[in-house]
Amino acid sequence: MGRVLRETLKPSTSSVSATTSSTSVTETVNGSHQFKITGYSLSKGSGIGKYIASDTFMVGGYLWTIYFYPDGKSPEDNAAYISLFIALASEGTDVRALFELTLLDQSGKERHKVHSHFGRTLESGPYTLKYRGSMWGYKRFFKRTLLEQSDYLKDDCLSVHCSVGVVMSHTEGPKIFSIAVPPSNISHHFGQLLESGKQTDVSFEVDGEFFPAHKLVLAARSPVFRAQLFGPMKDHNTKQIEVEDMEAPVFKALLHFIYWDSLPDMEELTGLTSKWAFTLMSQHLLAAADRYGLDRLRLMCEANLCEVVAINTVATTLALAEQHHCFRLKAVCLKFVAMPENLRAVMQTDGFEYLKQSCPSVLTELLEYVARVNEHPVIVCRHGNEAILDGSDANGRRVKQRL
Repeated sequence: MGRVLRETLKPSTSSVSATTSSTSVTETVNGSHQFKITGYSLSKGSGIGKYIASDTFMVGGYLWTIYFYPDGKSPEDNAAYISLFIALASEGTDVRALFELTLLDQSGKERHKVHSHFGRTLESGPYTLKYRGSMWGYKRFFKRTLLEQSDYLKDDCLSVHCSVGVVMSHTEGPKIFSIAVPPSNISHHFGQLLESGKQTDVSFEVDGEFFPAHKLVLAARSPVFRAQLFGPMKDHNTKQIEVEDMEAPVFKALLHFIYWDSLPDMEELTGLTSKWAFTLMSQHLLAAADRYGLDRLRLMCEANLCEVVAINTVATTLALAEQHHCFRLKAVCLKFVAMPENLRAVMQTDGFEYLKQSCPSVLTELLEYVARVNEHPVIVCRHGNEAILDGSDANGRRVKQRL
């Protein structure tokens, strides 16, 4: 037998030292919100410490709210000043941020009243908000007598612009490679499969029109189609299925979403360009999405309908929201109808008659919304002793507060 020769490898006496590096990056994620305050004269006299709140807005992963105090924040000022604050409205601890509060000059001269941290050196750095409800702002933002004679007040309205820059830090290491990965185009392939009409194994008859499709695709996307085509209670004839109580363009749009995962061009689908046609199609498509268990499509239609709420369609949209459990859409519609300038006009539409007949319980909720609007149109009240001051000087400079 031959001998096995073994070679012993000796470690190299020379070594290459590896140098690595990383960079810490601290920057701000910026965002802004414009808050319009109408009916200023009606808000006066609401009481010291009572405020009008903006809607919440998101910056840097946190929610924020603007608080305007028409009679001021502090009892010692005796309602001589308006107060303005920005508050952390979501859960968070030690959120560091820069702020800017601007009362806009509405004369066009752009002589805005600005209090800003941006673009200047801060001795102690950005401000830290320690918990939800922490505030930064000015108790003596502007003297009321001067405000009411200024260009900041126009047509009994004020406009406030707030900028927030949330401080964020991260560490960057060296990039070993950089390969551009294209976005997923699986929906494009499925969409082309539908348009080609190849290998279809089921056909749907809708209002006299026929739509070929693929059972497996439908079953993968819709639990209702899955039960209808493959479940124990499936239709006897799964080659051709008649769809009742639905119009052909709506079913076509439904199939488009199932394959493309997006909404079709509504104008192209309906042949109409009006906002009313878009609303009507979105209403029908929402009902179809709920019928076939397509939650994403239902939410897309719900979002579209929230954007196009109008006098002549809001009542039917409200009825639809109630019937299909679209709670956010329902709230938007109720708030719209309850506004004094909208209520009478909506009640004169055919859609309101349909709402009364199909969803009478909604009328009780509507009355509650109307009562709220009439009782307190804009002001959200808090008793002064519910606010805990974190500190401010006698001139009303920046303070932090907890609601």
